[in-house]
Amino acid sequence: MSGTCVIGLQWGDEAKGKLVDLLAPQFDCVIRYQGGANAGHTVVAGDEVYKLHHIPSGILHADVQNFITPGVVINPTTMLHEIDGLLARGINVLDNLKVSERAHLVMPWHMIEDATINATSVRGESIGTTNRGIGPCYRDKVGRTHAIRMIDLIEPSRDERIAQVAEQKTTTLRQLGASDEDLQTIAPEKMVPLAAAWAERLAPMIADTTDMILDSAEANQRMLFEGAQGALLDIDHGTYPFVTSSNSSGVGVCAGAGVPPKWIDHVLGVCKAYSTRVGGGPFPTELNNETGEKIRKLGNEFGTTTGRPRRCGWFDAVAVRYTARLSGVTRLALMMMDVLAHFEELQICVAYELDGKEIHRVPAHADQLRRCKPILETISGWNTPVDHARSVDDFPPAALAYVKRIEELVGVPVGVLSVGPDRSQTIFTEEAAVLGLA
Repeated sequence: MSGTCVIGLQWGDEAKGKLVDLLAPQFDCVIRYQGGANAGHTVVAGDEVYKLHHIPSGILHADVQNFITPGVVINPTTMLHEIDGLLARGINVLDNLKVSERAHLVMPWHMIEDATINATSVRGESIGTTNRGIGPCYRDKVGRTHAIRMIDLIEPSRDERIAQVAEQKTTTLRQLGASDEDLQTIAPEKMVPLAAAWAERLAPMIADTTDMILDSAEANQRMLFEGAQGALLDIDHGTYPFVTSSNSSGVGVCAGAGVPPKWIDHVLGVCKAYSTRVGGGPFPTELNNETGEKIRKLGNEFGTTTGRPRRCGWFDAVAVRYTARLSGVTRLALMMMDVLAHFEELQICVAYELDGKEIHRVPAHADQLRRCKPILETISGWNTPVDHARSVDDFPPAALAYVKRIEELVGVPVGVLSVGPDRSQTIFTEEAAVLGLA
C-alpha cells in the first residue's frame, strides 16, 4: 500500500483541491481527515467549476472511494446541500462516499456560539473565524458532554439526546446574550425533527471508516489523504491564536484519519509561488501597496468559503521551510506561477529580523512574529506569460531560477508546477515521477 498526503504549507488556499482531483485517478481512496466547512476547495474541469467544502475532491472520479474521517466536523445541512448540488450535475455521490460514524456534527447552536462567544478579538484583532461553528464544535468535542456524533443520528436514543442538548444549549446561550430569535431556531421541538431528517438521508453513508480504511491499507490499496486549511493554521503548531481548531499540518493526518504512520509514504506540500492570508494575524511578507493589490487581482485572491479578499505578500521561505519540516514533506507543489509572470522583479523572504537579530525560525508568540521584519532577497522576474506551459522546458530560465531558489531555501525539491486553474495547467517534474505521481 502507498499512502500520499496533500498538505497546505501556508495559511490555506494553496489550491490543494486541484491537486487532489488531478491525482485521484491514480489512487483507490481519497480521505479527508480534518477541518470542516470553513475550508473550501475549488476544482476546475474544463468549463465546469466545483466548489467543495465537506466532500473530498476525489468525488469527481466514479472509481475512487471517498472517506470523511473522525477528524472532520460536519454540518449535515451544508453537506446535504453540497451532495444535492453534485447529484444535480451528474456526480454520483451516494455510491462512493462514506462518512465516519465517529465524526462530530456542527449543530445550529455552534453557529450561534460563534457569533456570540467568538465575536471577541485578541488585542483588537479578529482571530479569523468564518462563523460556521467550527471552533465551538471542536470545543464540545473535547468537552464531551454536549457533543453530537454521526453515530448518534442512527441510535434509538437520538431524539432524547438531541432534545437534552438543545435545552442545555438554549439555557447557556440565553445567559450569554443570544437573541430570542436565534434561540427559537434551536428549540428542541425544531431540532429533533431536523436531526431525524438528516438521519434519513445520511444513514446509508454513515460507516466505520477507520475499519474500512485499515482494511484497504492491508489490501495494498493506494490512498490519498486530503488536508484542509494550511499548516500555519495548525492549532498546536501554527501562528496561534490566529489559527484553526484542528491539526492542519502533516502531524494531524494519522489522528484525524485513524491510520498509523507506517501507511504513509509520501507527503506533497502545496504552496503558492507567493503568500496569502485571510483574516487577522501576523504576516511578515504582507504587501500593503500596489504590488500586493496586483497579486490579489491577478490571482483572484478571494476566499472560496467566505469571499473575503486575501492579504498578499512575497514568498516566505522561512515559514514554508518550517511547515515542510513539520509535515515531513517529500516534494513541493508550487502553485500560481502564472500570477508572478507579470513582474520584472520578485522578492523572497530568506530570514527574519526580530528585535535587531537575524533569525531563521517562526516564533511561537504572535507578537514576536508581528515584530519580525522580512529579510528579502531580490530575484529577476520573467515578465512573460507561462499559462501555456505544459512541461518544465516551456518555462523561461528566470522562472526556473526562481523555482530552484525556493528548493534551496526550503530544502525540498519541487515535484509539481501549476500555471492556471485547469487540470491541463499542471506540470509534473522528474521529481514527481520518482514518487509515482506524474
